[in-house]
Amino acid sequence: MDLSFTAEEAAFAREVREWLAANLELPPRFESIADEIAWGREWQAKMARDRWIGIHWPAEYGGRGASPVQVAIFNMEYARSRALQPVNRVGINLAGPTLLAHGTEAQKQRWLPSILDASEIWCQMFSEPDAGSDLASLKTRAEKVDGGFVLNGQKVWTSYAQFASFGICLARTNADAPKHRGISYLVVPLSAPGVEVRPLGQITGEAECNEVFFDNGCIPDEHLVGGLDFGCAVANTTL
Repeated sequence: MDLSFTAEEAAFAREVREWLAANLELPPRFESIADEIAWGREWQAKMARDRWIGIHWPAEYGGRGASPVQVAIFNMEYARSRALQPVNRVGINLAGPTLLAHGTEAQKQRWLPSILDASEIWCQMFSEPDAGSDLASLKTRAEKVDGGFVLNGQKVWTSYAQFASFGICLARTNADAPKHRGISYLVVPLSAPGVEVRPLGQITGEAECNEVFFDNGCIPDEHLVGGLDFGCAVANTTL
């Protein structure tokens, strides 16, 4: 078995290496998480301009349609360069691929570009105080109303929620269904009325993680991903 790179793969490795050599910016020492996020946004936007973020995404959505081998090559060269990891990791690795698999065309057009260039940071709102490893036991509720959903409940351990524009959220939409079949997958604007982020302080004085509380938060219909009560199947893609 010949495991050496093809000529095309070797050329791709050179392209990645040359771009990083010409554009790499090593991060300074950050005084705060906010400084790190601000610096990371600029670096990720620079990468996105040349389509080096989400390279495995389809070209029509800002990626390169890269093969698994090309993704491995890119990751190898990126690690070798010691560059900072992209700041919008939840968006790139979790929300984006889920939207590609389950989102409507309007959802893809609205959210994918700003995920790639980090103009909108994303967070993940799955865990709850009493719903960790048994995620389907979650208690956050989303009541269907005309034009959207009313969200009530709590999430916890939400990394970087204080910087995020949107969060991917699982909420119970059918209390009478078996617990894995009554959950929906919602994109929650963190700036929506009724959505409150409370930082969880660390011994360092910083707060990487947060609690998020929903008190009659209003989520529009177009923020439902994958269909009503179909959230567990959509979450499987995320996970």
